[in-house]
Amino acid sequence: MVDPFETYHLPLGDWIQTFLDYVVKEYRPIFHAIRVPVGTVLDGIEQALISTNPIVFLVLLFLFCWQFTTLRTAIFCTLAMTLMGILGMWEESMTTIALVLSSVLFAVAIGLPLGIWSAKSDRVESILRPILDVMQTLPGFVYMVPVVMLVGIGNVPGIIVTVVFALPPIIRLTNLGLREVPEETIEAARAFGAPESRILFRIQIPLAANTIMAGVNQTIMMALSMVVYASMIAVEGLGQMVLRGIGRLDVGLAAVGGIGIVILAMILDRITSGITEQSRNRTRWTHRGPVGLVRSISQSQLFHRERTANGKL
Repeated sequence: MVDPFETYHLPLGDWIQTFLDYVVKEYRPIFHAIRVPVGTVLDGIEQALISTNPIVFLVLLFLFCWQFTTLRTAIFCTLAMTLMGILGMWEESMTTIALVLSSVLFAVAIGLPLGIWSAKSDRVESILRPILDVMQTLPGFVYMVPVVMLVGIGNVPGIIVTVVFALPPIIRLTNLGLREVPEETIEAARAFGAPESRILFRIQIPLAANTIMAGVNQTIMMALSMVVYASMIAVEGLGQMVLRGIGRLDVGLAAVGGIGIVILAMILDRITSGITEQSRNRTRWTHRGPVGLVRSISQSQLFHRERTANGKL
């Protein structure tokens, strides 16, 4: 009577373990089949990044950032990636980028439809809300135990863990952005006879693009943080450098890996934030950046030729 919880308690841990043992026994081949598409995407991105010459990669990064963000962001990202190479983390950073890009690709492919479905149905939102609360509250280490039991260790299980961990922001913010679209705008489109698919892709998603991009930004940041934790299940990259440094008590190696993660987080955040900021401008992407520069030069040369030809006539 003094301590009733010493005698009466629910063996929740035993129930969960029994359930996982059943899933592993009956459905493990299905989870192993998931490794094929995930591994194919990861290997393709990783090989493309690693096989690209660093100078070519830096030039492409500069042009991409200048085109879709700003010139200042392009210079910062290029210098930051150059610093990664100077510090001897180029290959590890390419592996980490491949892991993050693969995880975000799958997270967006899963989270965006779920967010749209949640915005369309209050019942779906009420079902997903507690699930997302649990997903965002559980520590990242908890996800690794069942994934290792079902899939094993390595980069592919690391991506699966990262996708599960980074999924809630894109679902929540997609739902939020679509629900914030003014109802008057949607009703006006319906009054003109627009079908629901056109309303979704031509009105709701463009108006909610900033909120959705904020969800993508948060997903990228959570994926990067989880990739570091997933180094405990043999995921390669910068997180593995930190883990080896901790295991060997090598402060220098761990510090270098940590600095690389910080730099990579800053690069990814600047790029996604810059893309979100540029999407608010009404200027078409063909009229800015290197494409806009080439376009203006070609137009000025064409104008000069026409003027010269008219002068000769």
